Amino acid sequence: MSSNIDPRSCRVALLCGGKSNEREISLASGEGAREALETAGFPVEMIDPADKGDLKRLIDEPFDVAFLCLHGKYGEDGTMQGFLDLIDLPYTCSGVWSSALAMDKAKAKVFYERENIPTPPSMTVVKGQQVDAQAVIEAMGEKVVVKPGTEGSAIGVFVVEGAEAIEEALAKAFEIDNEVLIERYIKGREYTIAVVGNQNPEALPIIEIVPKSDFYDFESKYAVGGSQHICPADLPEDIAARMRQEAVKAHKALSCSGTSRSDFILEEDGTCWVLETNTIPGMTKTSLLPDAARAAGMSFPELCTKLIECALEEKKL
Repeated sequence: MSSNIDPRSCRVALLCGGKSNEREISLASGEGAREALETAGFPVEMIDPADKGDLKRLIDEPFDVAFLCLHGKYGEDGTMQGFLDLIDLPYTCSGVWSSALAMDKAKAKVFYERENIPTPPSMTVVKGQQVDAQAVIEAMGEKVVVKPGTEGSAIGVFVVEGAEAIEEALAKAFEIDNEVLIERYIKGREYTIAVVGNQNPEALPIIEIVPKSDFYDFESKYAVGGSQHICPADLPEDIAARMRQEAVKAHKALSCSGTSRSDFILEEDGTCWVLETNTIPGMTKTSLLPDAARAAGMSFPELCTKLIECALEEKKL
C-alpha cells in the first residue's frame, strides 16, 4: 500500500490508558498500535490521559497527530476528541459528535432507524425509574439483552430470561451506568464488519465471531482463545454484500470518520441486525480490525498508516 505521508516526519502521540473501566484493554491496544506504528517508521510517544502531565505534553510538544487507542468513557465518548479539537491537534477516528453518539447505544439506534438500518427493538430505562419486568417481557419477549447505555467491551451485558433474572440484570447494570438498554434477544450467528475511510468509506472483509461463551462477552473478546475469528466469513455473497452495505450505512448514519466497526447478528432466515457501532476498535493481539485488514491484504503497520492519513485528511476538510 502506497502512503501519501512520510512517516519519519510525522510525530505521533499515541493515546492509551485513560480513566475508563476499559483502561487495561486500552493499554494493550496502545502497545499493539505502538509496535505497528514504529514498524511503519513513525516516531511515537505514549500518552496516558489519566496523567495531567501527559495532557500538558499534548499542548506543549510539537505532535503532528494523535493516534487514539482509548476505549470507554473519557476517551471514546467525545471527551478527548473535544480536548484535541481545542488544541488543534488532528486525531484518528471520529469527531466529538459522532463519538458521543455511537457511545450512547439508545441514541445511536435512533439514527439507525432513521436510515432504515435494521436494529433489534429495545427500550431504555434510567436509574430510579420503576421497571415492570412483566411489561418488559410483553414488549421485548421472555429472553432479553440488558446492557449499560454507554459502556463498551460488553461490560455489564447480560442475556437473561424471565422476570426475576431481568430485575437482577437491571440492578447490576445500574451499578455501572445511569441509563440501561433492554433489547430483544435475537438468536443467530455473530459477525462484525470494520469500515475504513472518510468521505468514501469501504467495508473490510466480514469476520464471523464464534465465542466460547454463550455470547461475545468481555472474556470472549480479550482472553486468548476466548473466541474464534473466521475471516473472511463463509457467507452467501448476496447476504455478505447486504451486511457490508449496512455497515457502511451505519458508519455514515453516525457520521463516523477514519474507521468504525459494527457488530451484527444474522438469523437463520438471512435477516441481519446491527447491534452497535464502535468508533475506536481495539488494537490488541486478539482484536478484530487488524484481522479484517489482514484479510483485505493490509498489514497492521499499513492499517495504522491509513488511519493517520484519514486523520490528516479530515483535518483539511
